[in-house]
Amino acid sequence: MPGKPDNTKQLQTMAKRDFSEVIQEICESDPRYGSDCYTFVREGLNHTIKCLKRANASSASSCLKGQGKGQGHVSGLELLDGLRDYALREFGPMSKSVLNEWGIERCEDFGEIVFNLVKYGVLGKTDADSLSDFKGAFSFHEAFVKPFRPISPSPSLVPVHSTSVSSARPRKNKPAKKSSSGTTKN
Repeated sequence: MPGKPDNTKQLQTMAKRDFSEVIQEICESDPRYGSDCYTFVREGLNHTIKCLKRANASSASSCLKGQGKGQGHVSGLELLDGLRDYALREFGPMSKSVLNEWGIERCEDFGEIVFNLVKYGVLGKTDADSLSDFKGAFSFHEAFVKPFRPISPSPSLVPVHSTSVSSARPRKNKPAKKSSSGTTKN
């Protein structure tokens, strides 16, 4: 159509681009996060989608608590829940350390990564989606450290000693008994 730009070639070029090429371009433009972060978010999104499909397909619990509305779109909160679950499965007790090493220290960092992927056409978004969807959804300590903390025994299970260390008396040894043969026995 005359007078209207044709975006078809631009969209075809974007579709042909390799994920790693797009990520390299994003990292050059925004060096806050490395390529590992983007790969993790993409894999975490795939994990989230699988979990939501499982939740929709059965009444059994999915790997994401209370999620799965069957709307064909993953919300920011659903994605955060999926990323948390995926990190715990992949990295276990090292989850927070790995994410922090990559520069991901709060939920908002995931939002920045997602919206970089949106900006470069890797992911889509609805008009209702925004960076604020990722703001303060959970504490990284609560999400990634607390699940691996040892459970301390309840106060009722801890033995209570009636004597303090300073008032404890040393045990007296009993005198050895002599046997009828004249030898001593302990």
